[in-house]
Amino acid sequence: MHIPIPSPISGGILLSYKCTTACKHCMYACSKKWEGDWIKKDDLEKILDQLAGRIEPCAGRIGINCGLHFTGGEPFMNFRLLLKAVKIASELGIPSLFVETNCFWCKNDGVTEKRFDELKDSGLDGILISVNPFIAESVPFERTERCIKLSREIFGNNVIVYQEIFYHLFKKMGLRDTLPFEKAIPALRYAELLPMGRLPYKLGHLFRKYPAEVFFGQSCRNELIRSWHIHIDNYCNFVPGYCGGITLGDARDLESLKLVDLEEKPILKALLTDLKQLFELGKKFGYSEGSYISKCHLCVDVRRHLAMNADFEELKPLEFYSHLED
Repeated sequence: MHIPIPSPISGGILLSYKCTTACKHCMYACSKKWEGDWIKKDDLEKILDQLAGRIEPCAGRIGINCGLHFTGGEPFMNFRLLLKAVKIASELGIPSLFVETNCFWCKNDGVTEKRFDELKDSGLDGILISVNPFIAESVPFERTERCIKLSREIFGNNVIVYQEIFYHLFKKMGLRDTLPFEKAIPALRYAELLPMGRLPYKLGHLFRKYPAEVFFGQSCRNELIRSWHIHIDNYCNFVPGYCGGITLGDARDLESLKLVDLEEKPILKALLTDLKQLFELGKKFGYSEGSYISKCHLCVDVRRHLAMNADFEELKPLEFYSHLED
């Protein structure tokens, strides 16, 4: 049985999973505990060459789910690599390039402005600035304000503050420095929280939980087979959608992913068919049922068990599963 994988029209490249924070809602389980393992220049060139001619431009200003963005982890932890990535992508004609950041590095106006100027001169079109209670827990709000102010001066309308409601809320609070997460819990009602990745393990107590059978009969076909907003990590894994810890294959050869043989990938076959099949596969390897806030929670929990107790080539990188509770 083979499944066709659409050619990607938008997405992001994780330069590394290493980050300055370990956000409780992170879909990719990023943290400072990861090995750096920054993407190799040769691999980056091959991947970007594969994406050239496939990525479609945003209509007008940059948008979260269009174009191509560089992310992590925190890409500004390796600014020289980020700058190189932007230059390569720009020279290849890839449209609507932007970078995502938590602003940890914006310690003064001079460095912040200089880096934005360098990136713009290298072909960067815009920037996405993460603002939420998880970032505010460790990044002083003054740095976030500086990043927003100077990026708007340099990139104009091509600045996305995600989520802007938190920026205005923190401004109204007169926030200075950082914000203990416990004080921000009431504001989570404004957050866009996807119940996957690290979130079920760190914030699961805030949600109602269900037995596994509630999610039987559901599949992940729409999440796994889509052309928009795919991700490619620093190990060259083609990551479908937001599904951290799963790879469809080697992103250095997108042509080989046009048809994926599911007989060689039982995890993918189960997810494309029925989550009950994934659950039953997990039980064969000793998985014990828990309770779950979403089908994504069930999926990642079974996958974590399988990744630690068996060898499935589509469960990569393995380190993802060991950082879900950082």
